Amino acid sequence: MFTLLAQFKALWGPLRLFDSILFRSAMAWISALGIGITLSPWIFRHLRRLRMAQVFRDAKEVHALADLHAHKKNTPTMGGLAIYASLMASVLFWAKWNIYVWVACGVYTALTLLGFADDFLKLKQKNSRGVPGRQKMLVQGCITFLALGALLMHPDSYALMTQLWVPFYKLPLWETMPLGVAFLLFFCVLSGTSNAINLTDGVDGLAIGCVITVSLGYAVMAYACGNVLVAHYLCIGYVPGAGELTILCSALLGASMAFLWYNAQPAEVFMGDTGSLALGGLIGVIAYMTLQPFTLVIMGGIFVVEALSVILQVGSFKLRRKRIFRMAPIHHHFELKGWPESKVVIRFWILSLMCTIAGLASLKLR
Repeated sequence: MFTLLAQFKALWGPLRLFDSILFRSAMAWISALGIGITLSPWIFRHLRRLRMAQVFRDAKEVHALADLHAHKKNTPTMGGLAIYASLMASVLFWAKWNIYVWVACGVYTALTLLGFADDFLKLKQKNSRGVPGRQKMLVQGCITFLALGALLMHPDSYALMTQLWVPFYKLPLWETMPLGVAFLLFFCVLSGTSNAINLTDGVDGLAIGCVITVSLGYAVMAYACGNVLVAHYLCIGYVPGAGELTILCSALLGASMAFLWYNAQPAEVFMGDTGSLALGGLIGVIAYMTLQPFTLVIMGGIFVVEALSVILQVGSFKLRRKRIFRMAPIHHHFELKGWPESKVVIRFWILSLMCTIAGLASLKLR
């Protein structure tokens, strides 16, 4: 919206700032933060009035953890709606809408609806099951198919979205992937990140704090791959127009910081699947479109560890009838070991920041 002002820069020179990605990124961050801080209390009041309280598993399922989290029972969920509103408003104000922004926002919207349906079913049925896992995967598969189809049909992106880039290598590992392989990779990145952040969202502020560090990292990634000089200098894939994703990542950063203001311990609201599924999918689709899907394994190291802890726990119990951790995801393991919740969160934030720095460093190590 405000980018239209750049058309009048011949009349007044300072309006050329509205062409600058860095200026618009800063404004997107400030706008999303301001909108989020202002709008969130109104949304949260309505969630409380509608009795949208988080449904927790009982002591039969989680044992001692139920006592540790007993004080959270009346906390409302679906706080992801506040993140969605502030992010989308900021992107609408400051981004130049191209194929990459459209696809990212489309995926984010679709997964927000899926997460909302999941949270709504949990509240309606008064249990923690929600939408069955297979149905979630099916919906995520359909979203992947539509998003990849849009990218492959657009003349600006079709040749780039079948390239396979990996960290520490300065040329595409695969110049043109078969469509089936591209779909499988896109699905694994989108669905894997979506579900991994969903698993990470178990204690106050943990998931959203890690989203902040990763979104900051991918803001840098998007700017680098969208700038021909920087992309060639770093030997990474150049994606014309992907610089606009910097604005989206900056808006995500601001919206996440605004949500953390209310989600920090003791949380006034939970993001629910409305937030976690959608944020994971958004980060995943950005990683794919910037040609850095495998770098997400490094930058999103906390999400990877959380997901792996669940896989290892379930696999070990089924094969050996023994558990590796006291409880999975792994943040609950440390809670049950006696770590205060705040210590778990802050230490995981530190590790997440280290992972993001390592991921950005991989751009130079090629």
